[in-house]
Amino acid sequence: MVQIQQASEGAMDHAIGRRRRIGILILAAAAALFIPITDGGFSRASGASAKARPEPHCDRTQFRIVVDVGHSLEAPGATSARGISEYEYNLRLATQIEQALLDIGFGQTTLLVTDGPALPGLFKRVNQARALDAQLFLSIHHDSVPESFLKLWDVDGVERHFSDAFKGHSIFVSNDSPEYQGSLRFGRMLGTHMKARGLQYTPHYTEAIMGKRRRQLVDAEAGVYRYDQLIVLRHARMPAVLLEAGSIINRDEELESGSSERRASITAAVTSAVEEFCAYTPKMVAKPAPQMRVPKPRGVRQASARSQSHR
Repeated sequence: MVQIQQASEGAMDHAIGRRRRIGILILAAAAALFIPITDGGFSRASGASAKARPEPHCDRTQFRIVVDVGHSLEAPGATSARGISEYEYNLRLATQIEQALLDIGFGQTTLLVTDGPALPGLFKRVNQARALDAQLFLSIHHDSVPESFLKLWDVDGVERHFSDAFKGHSIFVSNDSPEYQGSLRFGRMLGTHMKARGLQYTPHYTEAIMGKRRRQLVDAEAGVYRYDQLIVLRHARMPAVLLEAGSIINRDEELESGSSERRASITAAVTSAVEEFCAYTPKMVAKPAPQMRVPKPRGVRQASARSQSHR
């Protein structure tokens, strides 16, 4: 019985071992159907050509971006340390950005120049961007400081205000925007490309001394802040970012902001960010663009309109 049992067990072991070997061979053959390739995808071992995941693609000819010139002739925004209006700085930089985007193939770039008083002009910008079915809205501004920081100095016999307390750019997005995630994505890209070119953002908006102008810093690496109340950001139906390109109330940075080198660096950062953003933006289907109603100015104080329009 023991010999028969041993023989039977030996036969069973042989059969089980044979089945295990067959199972291993089957698994090996199945695994051989797919061989990892360098980009993390898989290729069939049958000799068919490997298909890597498609790279993000940007159709520059179809991508619609609005470059908004902050403020207007009638409501020129801040005044620099040497008496030049913010609007002049905004127009010069935005025009250069527009041309650079056109030069690299973004043929549907629109430079948005708005006239009229501050508050109606803000709603006009939003409506124009909607009518263009823009896929990205970038508003160009230059920064100042609260009045409590201002000091006096003489410029060619004229008394002017200045403040050298802060310098650097800042990027704003609105959490109330229906396209907040897209806005934040572009803001981060822009801040990263600004930083790569040696341009530093200002951290002073996080400080308590800024009072009601204090903002939440949502990306400390890229210098992106939340400013939920800005009309052109919160009411845009597309990713929307406001760039304060530098502080023109700071005497040194005003000169830098007026230089061709500084404008070239910012322009290069913007175009690189737009290229990157475009590549990861899904095609947008054109939709009817509802127009915003401009609130009646009755009961709105001029100071309130100015604080909404700037920053």
